[in-house]
Amino acid sequence: MATEIFQRTPLTEKIGGSFAYLILIFWAILSFIPLTWLFITAFTPQDFIVRMPPKVNFSLLSLVNFINLFERGQVFRWFLNSFYIACLVTSFNLFFSSLAGYTLAKKVFPGRNVIFWMIISTMMIPGQVTLVPVFIMMTNFKLLDTHAALILPQIVSVFSIFLMKQYIQTLPSELEDAARIDGCSEFSVFWRIILPLCRPVLAVLGIFVFVANWNNFLWPLIMLNTPSKFTIQVGLATLQEQFATDYGILMAGAAFAAVPMIIVFLSFQKHFIKGLTIGGVKG
Repeated sequence: MATEIFQRTPLTEKIGGSFAYLILIFWAILSFIPLTWLFITAFTPQDFIVRMPPKVNFSLLSLVNFINLFERGQVFRWFLNSFYIACLVTSFNLFFSSLAGYTLAKKVFPGRNVIFWMIISTMMIPGQVTLVPVFIMMTNFKLLDTHAALILPQIVSVFSIFLMKQYIQTLPSELEDAARIDGCSEFSVFWRIILPLCRPVLAVLGIFVFVANWNNFLWPLIMLNTPSKFTIQVGLATLQEQFATDYGILMAGAAFAAVPMIIVFLSFQKHFIKGLTIGGVKG
């Protein structure tokens, strides 16, 4: 009897699908509210922001916060610093992680599985634990207050190696054997055969790494002392005053920093969705 009552029919599937869409729309609107408030506040003069409750009037919107932001801070320099650091880290991370993933996925050598699980086990170590050792290392290398100190520790990551290894091991080995028969060296097999086949996972990983480095705050805050070398996240934090905070300037800076991430998400959202399943293949 219970089976007959809850039997799936086209009507129940339609109702269930409509209910699921309503829940998703509700959460989408709820998630969109903070972003909307960010941009509204960025264009609202400070006098109206600090009122309780804040007064929102679209006729009062202006660019005064952005003008003050560009006058007070080196925003464009901070923006370029973050951009080129994120691009370099992403490029190096994709290359070295894919190289390590290819080695662990396709090469047979003693201790391969032990090495892989040793690498994976380091994911259990919180990043805060390694801050002091890495800081001491960068100081001994005379890299304090340089962008190299932000780039070098990030050129490869355990998550990137894991993701690349899981994807590369699903590729057919016959393609590599055919390339070797044609006279390709091991690096040529990796460069000419493996990397082109890894474009989907490289796109996903590239987005993750770029976004993570763009939003990185703690490590640049520790390593950088010169204002002209600040990244956008650290630079915006310096705009806060000791006894008063201009929320209009802060929101304008946050909106300015969020624009690249919004563009990246809208341009590559299908890769974000694909990233939820890549690496879930057992092998």
